[in-house]
Parts: sequence; C-alpha cells; structure tokens
Amino acid sequence: MNKVELDPDAGPAAKFGAFLRSSREARGWTQEDLARATGYSATHVSAVETGRRPPTTRFARVLDKAFEMDGVFIRKTRDLKSSVLLEGFPEYVAHESRAVELRLFTLGIVPGLLQSMDYAQAIAAGAVRRGGITPAQADERVAYLARRQANLRREPPPSVHAVLDESCIRRPVGGPAVMAAQLDQLVEFARMPNTVLQVAPYAIGEERSFDLPVNILTLPDRSLMSYAESAQQGHLERDSGAVLPMLTAYYQLQALVLSQAESVALISRLREELP
Repeated sequence: MNKVELDPDAGPAAKFGAFLRSSREARGWTQEDLARATGYSATHVSAVETGRRPPTTRFARVLDKAFEMDGVFIRKTRDLKSSVLLEGFPEYVAHESRAVELRLFTLGIVPGLLQSMDYAQAIAAGAVRRGGITPAQADERVAYLARRQANLRREPPPSVHAVLDESCIRRPVGGPAVMAAQLDQLVEFARMPNTVLQVAPYAIGEERSFDLPVNILTLPDRSLMSYAESAQQGHLERDSGAVLPMLTAYYQLQALVLSQAESVALISRLREELP
C-alpha cells in the first residue's frame, strides 16, 4: 500500500494528522492496531491522519487514553478549533486537492483560488483592522491560500468553473493598483485551457441560484462533494445525492449569466476605468 505523504503545514487538520501518525509509528502500531485500541475503524484513523476528516473531541479523548498521554490530543483539537478556518473547510481542501472538477460561486469578493496575493493580503488586513483575526492568523490565512492555489497547478490540472457575482469585480479592494492587478489576473485565469470564468450580472436579480458562496467538487470516482459557508459557519456535504440539486442549480446559473467572452469584456472595461 502506498503511504500518503503528509504536509503538516497544509492546515490545522493536517498538522493534527501528522502528529497522530508520528505518535502511532513511534509505538510501532499499524492503523489497524490503533483502530482496535480506540474502537474506531482503520478507515477513520486513516482519514484523520491524512486530514480528510477533522478529529472530534471524543476521538481525541480515546487517543489520549490509547497513547497514555495526559490530554495532549485534546489540547491539539482545541488548537484546531481556534484556527481561522471554519468547520469543514480543512476537510474540504483535502478533497479539493484531488478533485478533477471544481465549480465555484462567490459574491462580494473574488474567490480565494482566483485571488492575487496582494488582494488576499488586503482582505486579511481588513479583517485584522476590524479585530476579527490577529496578524498571525492573517499570515496563516494567506499562506494557506497560497498552498491551495499551488495545488491547482498539478498535472493533470483540474477543470475549474468559476461564476462570480458582479459585486466581486466592482467592489474595490486594496486600492486601485491592487484591484487592477486582480482584474488582470482574472482575465489571465479565463485564458487557461482548463478554466471557465463567468460573471453573474446584477440584472439577473432574483434568478440567481445561490445567496451564499458555494464550492462543488467532482472527485476522481465521479462522486460529488460541496462546501458552503456563511460568515461564521461552514458546511461540508459528503453525500453525492444531496449535492445533485446544488449541481443542477449551478448549471441553471451558468445558463443565465454572461458568457466567458462577455465576462472578460466586462472585466476589461472595469480595468480600463481604474486610474
């Protein structure tokens, strides 16, 4: 069996998983050994180790008992929960890194995978000024985004469909220079052979399918997964059947919005208007 390489810097769940694996291997245990010691399945142990499933407090508690550690795993789950990442998002990103198709919809700001680093830093800096996150958390957020973007350059690359509400390209972020570079980056994104970029104009009004940002993944086995979030809560849907209506709504949205050529023309006009 091929051993999955772990990157502890890929996010809080990945850091927890790497610590769990190193602790297990230090004891000379297999995942099956740990499964028997905890009462969980080897599949569950593997999913936590690889960051595909975040650890629960209950799981951390039985790990502390199995390894005879005095609350070490419990404290690490608290560190994970104190992260700037919403619940479900680290697991979503683990699946995003192997998806063959990504469908994105967002409003208000350019989606993270399409953001320039200056734009991302401006968004994070705004959250710091509002007191929403600390400067260290802002750095964590931007570094995490950079790793996600790097993964999209893997071979073969995934197909990426992005629908941006018109508010994303009209809302000024970081000043004219930052916004101009961001619009240029969107145009470059649209020129890539594996991407589709469309703008949902204000004119479609109440026909817009979604009121919150939504990400839909198609995995290598053609199963579906979705992630949606509000300001304070994220929700990961792992059941393909439950995702299908969202996929249908996404197709309906794409039929209503501007074509890629029309979208690029609008973005280019807005770019020309910047000083």
